[in-house]
Amino acid sequence: MIKAIAVDMDGTFLKSTNDYSRERFEKIYQELQEKDIKFIVASGNQYAQLSSFFPNQSEITFVSENGALIFEKNQLLKKATFDSITVHSVLRFLLQLDVSIGIVLCGAKQAYMLEKQPEAFQQFANRYYYALAEVASFDNLPEDEFVKIALQVPEREAKSLVDQLNQHFSKDITAVVSGHDSVDLLIPDVNKGQALLYLLKRWQISASQLLAFGDSNNDLEMLKLAEFSYAMANGSEEVLQTARYVAPSNDDEGVLTVIETWLAKMSGIT
Repeated sequence: MIKAIAVDMDGTFLKSTNDYSRERFEKIYQELQEKDIKFIVASGNQYAQLSSFFPNQSEITFVSENGALIFEKNQLLKKATFDSITVHSVLRFLLQLDVSIGIVLCGAKQAYMLEKQPEAFQQFANRYYYALAEVASFDNLPEDEFVKIALQVPEREAKSLVDQLNQHFSKDITAVVSGHDSVDLLIPDVNKGQALLYLLKRWQISASQLLAFGDSNNDLEMLKLAEFSYAMANGSEEVLQTARYVAPSNDDEGVLTVIETWLAKMSGIT
């Protein structure tokens, strides 16, 4: 019996148009509510951005910033943050690299990027961060607590940069590829899987009752946790190897199709 469903957003729940079939999901969501099944959005993205996709579904729980911030009923439930020394050390390291890197420093209050960035990076940042401020320098930042550093890098450089960062900051950060040209720098042992484990314990739900969907390597811990784990057909090689099942692609609305199939089974409809 499924008691909770966790979905990644980009490349998983959202189609390439950066949206989803809202009418179809609304019908599914109503049935989830009737069956008391929790619906969790688990993403590397900012809470302000994620919640904007679901203006009418106040019962959704949000695991944002890859698990650093958890929101339940629009209230911050749990928070994990970097220490400031680590943040400044990593930023200095990134800024001296001979690679074109766009940097978004993600705070609990809002996100920050340097002024006068290339237009393409500004579009990238504005797409994912609705609460975003420009700063003249990362040396003097507003009062905030920092939960993630998001990078946009040339796709061919992503894996090597991840390896380099994990080697250089092995105890201080965990770097993962979160999309073809995206890299997330996370707090060690803070990830979607750990966030979901916290929620399941809070709700007294077993991982054997969890249905989860993902497409990128920042979904691996979540997929390992869930008894019913689905890689999207468009997922990374590691995700496809980790998940127990494969769902149709995000553009084929694979998440909605699989959930509908599960709900039909639970209702005794074949």
